[in-house]
Formats: sequence, C-alpha cells, structure tokens
Amino acid sequence: MVGGEGLGRETPMIKRKGRAVLDIPIPLPFSLLMAGLIIKPRARIFHGHEWVYASDIQKTFGNPLPGDLITLKDFKDRPLGCGIYNPNSQIVARRISRRLQKLDQEFFTRRIGQAIAYRQKINIDPELCRLVWSESDGLPGIIVDKYGDHLVLQTTTLAMDQRKELISKALIDLCNPASITLRNDSSMRKAEGLENEIKMLHGSQPEPFTVEHQGSIFEIDPANGQKTGLFLDIMDSYDRVAQLAKGKKVLDVFCNQGGFGLACMKAGAKSVLAVDISEEATAATKRNAALTGVEIETVTSNAFDFLRRHEETYDLIILDPPSFTRNKKTVKDAMRGYKEIHLRALKMLNHDGQVATFCCSHHASRELFLETIQRAAIDGKRTLRTIQSHSQRLDHPIITTIPETEYLKGFVLELAPNR
Repeated sequence: MVGGEGLGRETPMIKRKGRAVLDIPIPLPFSLLMAGLIIKPRARIFHGHEWVYASDIQKTFGNPLPGDLITLKDFKDRPLGCGIYNPNSQIVARRISRRLQKLDQEFFTRRIGQAIAYRQKINIDPELCRLVWSESDGLPGIIVDKYGDHLVLQTTTLAMDQRKELISKALIDLCNPASITLRNDSSMRKAEGLENEIKMLHGSQPEPFTVEHQGSIFEIDPANGQKTGLFLDIMDSYDRVAQLAKGKKVLDVFCNQGGFGLACMKAGAKSVLAVDISEEATAATKRNAALTGVEIETVTSNAFDFLRRHEETYDLIILDPPSFTRNKKTVKDAMRGYKEIHLRALKMLNHDGQVATFCCSHHASRELFLETIQRAAIDGKRTLRTIQSHSQRLDHPIITTIPETEYLKGFVLELAPNR
C-alpha cells in the first residue's frame, strides 16, 4: 500500500477474563490510516490556495513517506482534505481535494474525465489542446497535451510520477490514443528531486507528423521537438495579432516555431522576418512555412543583439520571449530585460506602427509588465495606446484562488502621435 491508500486492517485482541482468546480483524476508517500534516494559522491554504510550504507546517504525524497521499488538518484538528507529500520539495504538500480520496485508478479516470469534459464545452480545437493542466484540473503535477491521435504526458511532482502507469491507463481508457509519449524533461522536476526521462508509455514512437491550426501547418515530434510540441497557451493570439498584419512589414522576435509569422503571412502581410537564438527554432519555422505555403525570412541571433544592431524599421513587431524570471528574487533583473527589448523595438516602429508583446512569467504581473513597457515608451519618447489585451488560452484554466495558474499576459500597442 502506497501512502496509506486503501482500506487496511488492524487486528486487535479481544480479551476475556484477562487473556486473549480470539483475533478478529476489524476495518479501520480510511482517515485513521493516513499520515498527515497539521497546518499553522494564516497559511495560504485557509484562503483557498492548495499548496503547503514547510513554514506552514505545525506538526507532522504518522511518518508519511515522499510521494504519499496524506491527510491535512488545521491547528484545531479539523480536516482540510488530503494532498500529495514531498518533504524534499519547497512545496511540501499539494492538496488534491477537500475530501478524503484515494490515488487509485478510479480517481485518475474521474479527474481526467472531468478535465476532458471541460475542454469539450469550450471553444477549443479538441485535436490540438492541453487536455490536463496540473492544479487547474485538480491534478497537481500532471500535464497532458493532445496532438490529434497522439498524447504527450509530463509528471512534474513526485507523487504523480510514481503513479504514471495509472495515469497512462486512464488516458488510454478515455482517449484511445495511438501513442503516449512521456516527456519528462521539464526543469520543474528538479525541485521535486526527479530525474529527467523521455520514453514511450503507450504505442510506438511516432515519426514527425503535422497538425493544422487555422490554416497554419506545424510539424510535431513529441519525443524530440521543443517542449511537448507547441506552445498551446498562446495559439489563440496568433490570429488576433495577424488581423493587424495585412500589407505590413512584420518582425517576429523570439519566433520559436513561427506561429505568429505564419498567421501574419496567411493574413496578407507584406513580409515577415523571424528571429530566434535557437537554430532548431528557426529551422522549424522554415519547415512550417514551407508546409503552410508561405515565405518567411529567418535569422538565428540573440534577440537583444539583433534589436540593438538592426537598422530596418517595421510596421508590426512581435515580442514573445521565454520567461525572463522563474522566481521573485530575479524579477527586477527580468524587468530590465523586458524594458530593454521594448525600448529597442519602439525605436524600430514606423509611423502608426504596432508592437504585440507577451510575458509568460507568473512573477511578472500584468500591471508590472505594462508599467515596464510604459517606462520604455517614456525613455524612447513614444506615446502608446492599447488596442488589444491577451491572456492564456482557455485550455489553461485560471483558478481564482491560485494566482500561479495565471501567467500569460499580452498587449498590442500602437504608436500614437507625439504630443
């Protein structure tokens, strides 16, 4: 039994006249079999969050093991539900329910089924979406992306990594996929003490295949490509930005696999220059452009160096960098980086030009990101007006009490006449 899961039995002795005469197995309640934590007052869990840090713990009882399912109680011994446990992580426990659960096959099938049902009722391409997204779907540490008949699974918490076979079986039963690739090369695994691995959990490793999104064709290689295949969270923004691109000269910086550039060319852009530091990314952009039937010029270069030295001007500039910060300690440094690329980009805009800019770090709030852009505009003696606001796609749900689930923000800003 892992982590006290399942209904175990204790065997008390029944005594008559001072001597034991019979052993009778009596089932104990599930809750009594679980080790757990007592949480201090004022911890975030009392405000609807699902994480428990080491500093939140008043007492540990029952000797839980890393990866166990544990019970959570408040400082007055009242139940708070149950969660997964890893004392070697900064986040010691992650609540999975306000009621007691078992991390068995039924649990995973039910929770993943609920995640799938949510995607079915929103306006998301069912063949190209994030099917499960960690805490947002009540499955902390499970990420599942769907590309047609193929699934890509990541397990970023110890407890879920220990149960990946149960997760795989639930996905097979619910989705009947041609393959499931375990793509466990995320940097988040290190915080849980997990090694990286990439392997097949179901079916044979697929050869690179293509998927279509609103007319753009992308090549997917689940085992060897970047991330799980595509950045699904931002794909709705491709076409919204492309609506502004007709007849324009476009610069796509941090282009990744060319999603913005492809959409802009499909929408009638005059030209697109795509820039990325990764040769793999610019090569993928070229392949995707050929598959889509458009022409995109690419440059493999450090974006900061390119923006500093490049002398051409553009009608529409797209900035979609990777996260510049992954913790609170480096936010100030990250903001300096964001200010630098915006200051350079604003100077490269033609009259009435537009910049579409995105930030994918939770630690840089929407307000802080916009304030940084405003400071760049002031230094560059530019006046900006907002014409679009962006967020992550709905298959990356935002839980109101877990601010970490909201991370992607973006704006399209237009040069206004200097006053």
